[in-house]
Amino acid sequence: MAINPIFQRLELLTGTDALDALGSTNVIIFGVGGVGSWVADSLVRTGIHNITIVDSDTVCITNINRQLQASTKNIGKSKVEELKRKLLEINPKANVKALLKVYDKKERNDWDLTPYDYVIDAIDSLSHKVDLLKNAYEQKVTVFSSMGAANRLDPTLIQIKSIWDTNVCPLARLVRKYLRKDGFLGDFKCVYSEENRPLARVTSPKDGSHKCVCSSVGTPGNQAQADAKDWCHDKAVIPGSAVHITATYGNFLAGLVIQDVIKKMEEHLELSQV
Repeated sequence: MAINPIFQRLELLTGTDALDALGSTNVIIFGVGGVGSWVADSLVRTGIHNITIVDSDTVCITNINRQLQASTKNIGKSKVEELKRKLLEINPKANVKALLKVYDKKERNDWDLTPYDYVIDAIDSLSHKVDLLKNAYEQKVTVFSSMGAANRLDPTLIQIKSIWDTNVCPLARLVRKYLRKDGFLGDFKCVYSEENRPLARVTSPKDGSHKCVCSSVGTPGNQAQADAKDWCHDKAVIPGSAVHITATYGNFLAGLVIQDVIKKMEEHLELSQV
């Protein structure tokens, strides 16, 4: 069978069997912001055809500095629909499902994760994040998770480790705490940073807070924007972020999927030759 020319250079690296394995892999990504959008981009460019992207948010002007699908032309539009459009421009034959919804632990039983080979957790909300990690483990689906990517500038300090071996990262510490509290006995790999960077000084309003400007820049009458959950204003502090960090997190997560698929394919071939 002729190889799609999009993936010719990949085939030279991995071989045809690996491309076939990647093409049949099914991945779901929860959260397609600064990290998750780059996971999707990397997976599609690496021959994974079946991708489901989940996010309830719309494109904010402050997303442009770090999110793949965000531009000055689509402010206020659905993040998942805009990302789907970008991914299909890369590979029109990809099977991309866009779900404009949020993973909520109150609705955990509505999520059947068993059709997926991999779950990618790129969720910001701590409670939903912890529950998704537990849910994936309970359903015996491999999950890879992103810890905190905000307030970092040094990509050389980004690491991949078991959640139980992470350190420095405040989000990872909280995830470990609540997993232990819930009696979680599983394990999973995560991407995190060991950079300990103080928060930058910013010009703040009189109340001392630094609020997102997204509420002042939008698309009047946009239904997707009206239906979206206002995540920014639920946050006590809006953290700073940079694309060379968030994209690296995303590519590391995609790399975990790609390497695992190829490793399993190679092991299967070895067993079949015994």
